[in-house]
Amino acid sequence: MEQYILKEKDDGSIITVADVQVVLLRMLKDIDELCKKHQIPYFLNGGSALGAIRHKGFIPWDDDVDIAMMKSDFDRFIEVCKLELSDAYVAQCYKTHPCYNVLIPGMKIRKKTTYVKEVNTLLQNKCKDSDGLFIDVFVYDHMSNKKWIDLPFRLFNQLLMPMIILLENLKVNPVWLKSLFMFVAKFYGRLNKNSDYVGFDLTWTFKSPFRPFIFKKSDIFPVKYVPFEDTMFPVAQAHHEYLCVAIAPSYMTPPPMDKRVPKHIVDIEL
Repeated sequence: MEQYILKEKDDGSIITVADVQVVLLRMLKDIDELCKKHQIPYFLNGGSALGAIRHKGFIPWDDDVDIAMMKSDFDRFIEVCKLELSDAYVAQCYKTHPCYNVLIPGMKIRKKTTYVKEVNTLLQNKCKDSDGLFIDVFVYDHMSNKKWIDLPFRLFNQLLMPMIILLENLKVNPVWLKSLFMFVAKFYGRLNKNSDYVGFDLTWTFKSPFRPFIFKKSDIFPVKYVPFEDTMFPVAQAHHEYLCVAIAPSYMTPPPMDKRVPKHIVDIEL
């Protein structure tokens, strides 16, 4: 089995993707336990869901974990984390950390005794309490499947994104812009609260506003547990329909060998 090396240390030792996955699996088990205790539905998102279905665990070269939950459940999850998240971790989000980079997933749960530097400079951590290895928590909300309703809101937040990036690069924390950005996403979700469609809430602007990921709510909920490494984790109810949209209709076919590389980590300490 190929080793995917993330770091070669001065003493000759190495840190591999497999090493990172051991830590991420433990973190995911702890999050799963907390969500089960408080009946908070969540599911593996994107590549993590693909790993569960295609590999029955991690994609061998995948160096991160993504989960997702609905906005109403996410709000509850924030409060649960404040009170019950293990001291080994810190939960970072805009509600608890006003400096939080609102352009990244809604929350990062970080392991305190570790360190990670990400590839993408636009997604830099702005919080000072931890740069640890993390699990991303994406927020889903109700969506309209009518483009004339959906598109103006998406374009508005797309326009706010470069302004936020510019000010943060100038070392200014644009709290009012970030609050507006978050408000638009929340308002849009409430506007469509009776919709049968869900998708990434409008704070996730790294997808074309003209071709957003939108799913039937019944394709995701109720979630179902499937084998993942030595345990079980939840995925979308209709995982085939979900992965056809989130990844590609050919999702069961692995990429060419030259594409099988870790993509997220520049530097790492475990």
